[in-house]
Amino acid sequence: MGNLKFGRETIRLEEAQARVLRFVRRMEKERVPLTEAAGRRLAEEIRADHPVPHFRRSGVDGYALHAEDTAGASGRTPVRFEVTETIPCGVMPQHSLGRGQAARIMTGAVVPEGADAVVMLEMTDRLERDERTEESDAAASVGVLRAMMPGENISPIGQEVAEGETLLPGGRKIGPGEAAILATFGYSHVPVFKKPKVAIFSTGFELLPVEASLRPGLIRNSNSYMLACQVTDAGGEPTIMPALPDDPGKVQSALAEALEWADVLITTGGVSVGDKDVLVELFAQWDGELHFNKIEMRPGSPTSFGCWQGKPLFALSGNPGASYVGFELLARPYLRAALGSSDPLPQISSACLDADYRKGSAYPRYVRGTSRVEQGMVKVKPAGRDQSSIMISIKDADCLILIPAGGQGAQAGALVTTISLMEK
Repeated sequence: MGNLKFGRETIRLEEAQARVLRFVRRMEKERVPLTEAAGRRLAEEIRADHPVPHFRRSGVDGYALHAEDTAGASGRTPVRFEVTETIPCGVMPQHSLGRGQAARIMTGAVVPEGADAVVMLEMTDRLERDERTEESDAAASVGVLRAMMPGENISPIGQEVAEGETLLPGGRKIGPGEAAILATFGYSHVPVFKKPKVAIFSTGFELLPVEASLRPGLIRNSNSYMLACQVTDAGGEPTIMPALPDDPGKVQSALAEALEWADVLITTGGVSVGDKDVLVELFAQWDGELHFNKIEMRPGSPTSFGCWQGKPLFALSGNPGASYVGFELLARPYLRAALGSSDPLPQISSACLDADYRKGSAYPRYVRGTSRVEQGMVKVKPAGRDQSSIMISIKDADCLILIPAGGQGAQAGALVTTISLMEK
């Protein structure tokens, strides 16, 4: 047990992430109504079983006609066409157009046979004439005020999507655009991955239920609710469990019971070197596999990960900031991969540091930050005071700012690496 507390092997964050992803278990599939699929991840690749559009479609309100018949048309010398019918959306044309004929057509309607262009209503004398007469389309004629080219204002079959084309890859998160595609191709029910069931435990005698009155020396259990929101955002189904006492035996029993139904276990607290760090004591006596228990990062260097009965256990720091960062860098990628994402790690980019950061560290620091765009450049700065015990600034963070290891920190104006906190 002493070795686990003080003789830990320290690994880089990238290695820790690789070890976590090595043990990902892909979730099973289920079908849900399209109305309930928002935010879920596709369990299958979606291919087009028909072209879009599947008929020649008008792109404007106007008149369908043969482009060659408009040669020489202008405002001064309009070319007149016999109007044979009106074609609204959803109605098949009744006639094939002959030379010198046109059909009044609405945006999105089927272009009739014999037509190879649609002239916009504004490029005809129809608007002017409508104010003077109530002639029906069938008895009317229309003057075209400009020459047309074949194909103008017509969407050909398959212009948007070809039959057999891959529309959405497996693992894609379903948002508004994905929902529109699924509806277009008749997916009233959608194949998705089941949500991982995640049991969340906080440790410590000092924790009060959220509804309890404050008492000296005690604090309300905020970490569990923070983590539950993170789990939900990542696509999981969280269950907040009762806080665990500082008793290794009771901790082991509670976690073992949760393993019977949960897909993932997350604990917060009890992983450092204190006398009451019960997760460390659990790792010394359990029959699971501990894959790492110290990472080169601040905050949260004692963050640990193991597998027990084939299921992952993330043991995060008890400090709110460290717990938050540990989830984003390790647990979220696991959940994303379990839900089929082919790119589960957070998005990395670069930005200009907008304020001095003078806190040096033996390990790289992952600082909660806020970003903005100024004159085309992304600028970032810490979101309030950067201490792992402070949770107020978590609500403002939209990225993590990577401050390299060393005694100098970083100066304003430096180019720094940033990690997005936005779910993709």
